Amino acid sequence: MKKVSPTSISLGLLPELVGFQLRMAQIAMFKDFSESIGDLDMTPGLFGVLVIIEANPDLKQSELARATHLDRSTVVSVIDNLERRSLVERRAAPNDRRSNALRLTSDGAALLRRIKQRVGEHEKRLVATLSPTERQTLVKLLKKIFPEKR
Repeated sequence: MKKVSPTSISLGLLPELVGFQLRMAQIAMFKDFSESIGDLDMTPGLFGVLVIIEANPDLKQSELARATHLDRSTVVSVIDNLERRSLVERRAAPNDRRSNALRLTSDGAALLRRIKQRVGEHEKRLVATLSPTERQTLVKLLKKIFPEKR
């Protein structure tokens, strides 16, 4: 039986599909992110959650769910994880004690500062082959695919 190398396999119409190219870019991004941040036990999703909480002290869990496009039960699991790691704390929401408000702990803020520096370096590597104008255009075009307010 003839051995087939990955480079000799036809991908058919896949390379022309936007979804396929987005997925390939996501794989490259996640791989580089993991290599950059891996020792800090952080995923792109958890990083995003920490950034949103930092930018919105006392954000309610339900608001975080909407901002991250996750269902409420997933957000509860994510916050449980971050709380176990002492990165986030839940408090009674200022005007609604039935809801939890979220804040970074001092450990969470310190870790996020370290990660942001590495993410900046990671981002530079990802777009190293793009000019500043191409990078801006790429971001602008990607936002058109999912035009919801962000």
